[in-house]
Amino acid sequence: MNLAEELKARGLIELSSTAPEQILSAPRTAYLGIDPTADSIQVGNLAVVLLMKRLGDAGNKLVFVVGGGTGMIGDPKEKGERSMLDEKTVAKNTRALEKQLKSVLGKASFKMVDNAEWLSKVKLLPFLRDVGKHFTVNDLVKRDIIKKRLDTPDESISYTEFTYALLQGLDYLTLNEKYGVDLQVGGSDQWTNILSGVDLIRKRTGKQVYALGMPLVTDAAGKKFGKSEGNAIWLDPKKTSPFRFYQFWINLPDAGIENYLKVYTFLPLNEIGVLMELHKRNPGERQAQETLARLVTEIVHGPAATAQAAAATDALFGATPFHELSREALQVALYEAPSVTLTKKDVADGSPLADALVAGGLASSKSDARRLIQGKGITLSGQTITDPDQKIYNGDLSKGYALVRKGKQGVLVLVLK
Repeated sequence: MNLAEELKARGLIELSSTAPEQILSAPRTAYLGIDPTADSIQVGNLAVVLLMKRLGDAGNKLVFVVGGGTGMIGDPKEKGERSMLDEKTVAKNTRALEKQLKSVLGKASFKMVDNAEWLSKVKLLPFLRDVGKHFTVNDLVKRDIIKKRLDTPDESISYTEFTYALLQGLDYLTLNEKYGVDLQVGGSDQWTNILSGVDLIRKRTGKQVYALGMPLVTDAAGKKFGKSEGNAIWLDPKKTSPFRFYQFWINLPDAGIENYLKVYTFLPLNEIGVLMELHKRNPGERQAQETLARLVTEIVHGPAATAQAAAATDALFGATPFHELSREALQVALYEAPSVTLTKKDVADGSPLADALVAGGLASSKSDARRLIQGKGITLSGQTITDPDQKIYNGDLSKGYALVRKGKQGVLVLVLK
């Protein structure tokens, strides 16, 4: 398949200013706008960043534009006005984002610029004359978010937000003139703003430039991955650890898993097809989720952190005993899982398992812990416990550790000190 066919087969193109085959028939200089309102990319943004990587790997030039100027204004959202950022915050976030892009893009080279470079120098009268005259209020008020805001009682929209589309159009025009950018990539929710630049360049210069819109990636509930939805998974390991990042992918439901493999991995399509067939035959093994978790975590955090996250996952939720873990993987498991520390004195005469369940948060009270045990909902080192008076002895902690499980997801590590 050629690039256009590959991207369409992966479901990466929802909208295009003209046929994708025409757009991608020649080398392009593509740009993607990056929101500087946070100091980390999250997995919703990662999808379109990986689309840019595919374009770069295919020989196209890449430009990332941090919205230092537009970020100080904020694009319109469905409710309320976005907080305006100060220059210091934008600069700090920009440095962090550039570092993440370098890590994710690997060998793909790219240029990173800040639109504050030109937007901060724009004078009002030239802007109104050279940009504003090419946009009609009639067209702007028909745009979905603006229309919703205007149609909603007790809502309004500021002139600042209203001009956002014009500023984004000016971005494309400036990038075209300075760097030869002739393709903008973005999420489908930004499509009308993206087309603002395409139209402005045509009206101002007569040139034809292009745009591709990627469908929004959503979770099982249909919510887009993003910080505004309260379900953000960050690329920054300080915000979302590699273990938690790995857990996010491996715990995804079957619905949509094939789409995630196409969007977030570089696994060939025929191999994805084979993997999904194997998954359908035995979904309980969750082979598709495991492959997805491993490949995406490697892209973001590298092979070593991925191996540690996978090993810790298998120890906490799979069959690997704690004593078989590497020191690094053991540290990950102990850091991520709740734990209860027992002393040698505690286990000499036997420490009640029910007490540990309460202390570790797996039970709300001793009576609740006893009910869980009697209902065969608790295992200790892989063995189902049925005696509500079960005690923990030194022999239960292999090399100083024992794993307690409640059902499939509740875990508690017992640590002997």
